[in-house]
Amino acid sequence: MKPGRFVCVFPFLPPMSWSFLAVILATPLFLGGTLAIGQEAVLHNFHNNGLGGASPRGGLIVDAAGNLYGTTTTGGSNNVGTVFELLPNGTGGWKEKVLHNFRNDGRDGNTPSASLIFDAAGDLYGATPYGGAYQDGVVYELLPQTGGGWKEKILHTFGGNANRMGQGPFGNLVFDAAGNLYCTTEAGGAYGGGTVFELIPSADGTWTEKVLHVFNTLEGDAYFPISGLTFDARGNLYSTTWVGGLHGQGTVFELSPNANGSWTEKVLHSFNHNGSDGYQPFAGLILDAAGSLYGTTEGGGAHDGGTVFKLTQRTDGTWKETVLHSFQNNGSDGYRLFSGLTLDAAGNVYGTTSLGGSSNGGTVFELKPQASGAWTEVLLHNFNDNGKDGSSPYPGGPLIFDRAGNLYGTTVAGGTDGAGTVFEVTP
Repeated sequence: MKPGRFVCVFPFLPPMSWSFLAVILATPLFLGGTLAIGQEAVLHNFHNNGLGGASPRGGLIVDAAGNLYGTTTTGGSNNVGTVFELLPNGTGGWKEKVLHNFRNDGRDGNTPSASLIFDAAGDLYGATPYGGAYQDGVVYELLPQTGGGWKEKILHTFGGNANRMGQGPFGNLVFDAAGNLYCTTEAGGAYGGGTVFELIPSADGTWTEKVLHVFNTLEGDAYFPISGLTFDARGNLYSTTWVGGLHGQGTVFELSPNANGSWTEKVLHSFNHNGSDGYQPFAGLILDAAGSLYGTTEGGGAHDGGTVFKLTQRTDGTWKETVLHSFQNNGSDGYRLFSGLTLDAAGNVYGTTSLGGSSNGGTVFELKPQASGAWTEVLLHNFNDNGKDGSSPYPGGPLIFDRAGNLYGTTVAGGTDGAGTVFEVTP
């Protein structure tokens, strides 16, 4: 089924999710955080028992009825991952329903690490970095069936003689207004440094891959993109690479479409492990209403615990980076950021750290812009791997909001069986 017409500006939030529109933010400066804990509830504990999924690394999406959807990297009937749905049971609890068990059969994908997206018809789309005929990953679609159940369709298989077209799509897919899909591959391409690709649907139901950019490890280019892509209103694509750039520590890049169908890459920022800047961005980017970009780095900053950064375009077309917060391993702050960010209508930024906090199980944090231009960190939750709470939201997709302003996400570990959780945090 051909996808409907929409553009995902926020990279990992589906068209049916209840995210809030961002507002223009003031130019920020760093300010230390204060402790304020929100209320957390574990909605689901995963169990690696051969039935449900286990170890979710991607984030969640939500449909109009309030049901949650996601992927797990392991578990299921073949122990190579699942697509799941969580449905509220009407009494305050949630029930897991496995929509698809991935197979390690040389055709299906496996070990999905990315979030899902919907099309306008309610079909689900995702990517796996492994599996397929060449074990280099697939892009798949799940179609709901009359009377229940979901049917999988493989849209594209990576690798083999076509490994120059990319290998290993780890990031989240995104649609353009015409229903074409876009993402990155972590490796492959002519230089082995990864690609940006587009999948174009045909009337007969097949999809054709078009490589938009090949990252060149031989010429100091950005390379090894792990995250998905973000569109702006003009049709430009933005994302990050884990390494490469001027200092070899990763980049933020832009791809701009040309009239002849080609795309031009521009590195907007090269990260530098210099004691103030972050380095090695793992997650993708989000845009505010003014067109500024926000993201995270796994390491670096003033305390080498990772950063949240903002890039703002200058009048001459260059981009200025500002570090909004430098995380530190001090027993209270979180550190090591692998997940992306979420903005609310007031311009506050939300995210997770994979480590740190009072129990070193990671945190949920909020960054609040101040009238002075500084930002204040608020810790909403410290994860505690105590046999009940989740632990390590790593890498995880960005948190998502419901209509009441509650946040939802996943942890890869912890819970009653150590196989991860789905959680809700009320700020």
